[in-house]
Amino acid sequence: MFIIGITGTLGAGKGTVVDCLVKGKGFRHHSVRGFLIRELESRGMPVNRDTLTAIANSLRAKHGAAYIVEMLYHKAAAEQQDCVIESIRTPGEIDLLRSKGDFYLLAIDADPRIRYKRIRERNSETDQISFQTFVRNEEREMHASDPFKQNLAACIHNADHVIVNNGNISQLNRKTEQFLKQIGFCGKKTKTNE
Repeated sequence: MFIIGITGTLGAGKGTVVDCLVKGKGFRHHSVRGFLIRELESRGMPVNRDTLTAIANSLRAKHGAAYIVEMLYHKAAAEQQDCVIESIRTPGEIDLLRSKGDFYLLAIDADPRIRYKRIRERNSETDQISFQTFVRNEEREMHASDPFKQNLAACIHNADHVIVNNGNISQLNRKTEQFLKQIGFCGKKTKTNE
């Protein structure tokens, strides 16, 4: 069972890589964001970047730095299929997954202006923000000395591979294919889109 963790900056193309792995390679998708949204909804709380961050930090502080990813891993292990865990955000999550065997961490990054344009176009509930707020949100999530808080810079630094995604979807899919070859994954062919 291959486990690929996805980390990276806001709007870099993490979801597109997940789509490539799920639709083109048959991976099962386990989403930290989805886990957190379900948690917020069960508590009757609004879904926005602030509440997502707050609930994630709260759960990690209460149950451990890798708690969220550990819950997703247990689900993946029960399925015994290649899987992708999207939105790795703490070094503790990486440590837990590295202890499980065939785990590879892929980071996605891109120019901030390109990323901001992408989030505005995808138009999710957390993306209707100014560029200044976008930058502030990312700065808040980039570094932390508290092991229970997000530290994207450390996650990107500890990735097995980093894709810089300043191009189109077809180019990103090709870079994803190259990464899969590097780690020795020989699954189904991915359909590339322009």
